[in-house]
Amino acid sequence: MSLPANPPAAHPAAPAAAHPAAPATIHLDLRGRTALVTGAASGIGRACALRLAAAGARVRAVDRDADGLAALHAAATRTGTGTGTGSEAAAGAGPLAGEVQPHPLDLTDLDAAERAADGVDVLVNNAGLQLVRPLHEFPPEDFETMLTVMLTAPFRLIRGALPHMYAQGWGRVVNISSVHGLRASAYKSAYVAAKHGLEGLSKVTALEGAPHGVTSNCVNPGYVRTPLVERQVADQAATHGIPADRVLTDVLLTRPAVKRMVEPAEVAEAVAYLCAPQSSMITGTSLSLDGGWTAS
Repeated sequence: MSLPANPPAAHPAAPAAAHPAAPATIHLDLRGRTALVTGAASGIGRACALRLAAAGARVRAVDRDADGLAALHAAATRTGTGTGTGSEAAAGAGPLAGEVQPHPLDLTDLDAAERAADGVDVLVNNAGLQLVRPLHEFPPEDFETMLTVMLTAPFRLIRGALPHMYAQGWGRVVNISSVHGLRASAYKSAYVAAKHGLEGLSKVTALEGAPHGVTSNCVNPGYVRTPLVERQVADQAATHGIPADRVLTDVLLTRPAVKRMVEPAEVAEAVAYLCAPQSSMITGTSLSLDGGWTAS
């Protein structure tokens, strides 16, 4: 989907900071566990799949992009000595303690999505779409598709995963929400509506899952360095006739206090933390990785 420009910000921000080093990893042992990550072919989903596989999980990597899943599988099975970057570096650069199992699937096939979640111990709802339009110009069919992928599909995946989690008395549901699950932006009606709905779904899951040892939380990053956001940067640079770095400073990063994008590996490490034993009392919450956006 194309991404028309947002209105330019009124005040330029300070220059964006350089890419950070890969985050230090927490100890996480998921050997014998099965994880499912949606939108796993790139960006946040790829980073999460590699991180959970590094912790020993068998990861069902779900995406409609079969080529991207093949590339992920190749990355997960290569040998190395920690020379990777980004999500690969955070995962330890292989060989991984667990494995990544490509699972091509279009999440608009809701029955198939629910079946895919059967037997999983960790569910990461990450898949997302973006389309930027004024409300009166937003195509209804695109609005419906976005809510299906980002809200109805997570419901069906959770529904498919909970019986196994309840039976064993343990489970982790992590929903990749967004700062837009907590704050609204103009021209993003479907995305904001879906993420706000995901926040509510996550909290209900937390309340119902608590007696069964299941936690449910949202991770709420600001703009993440992913193909989806990079396309938005390129589109806005062309629309405004400005360099890509000015799109960051003048448009995307005006509200966060920390003037850089979030790296996928940082989001993956937050997901890992929420799966760790020391996080068993964290449930029904929203963990913001937004550089102070929601503090203002």
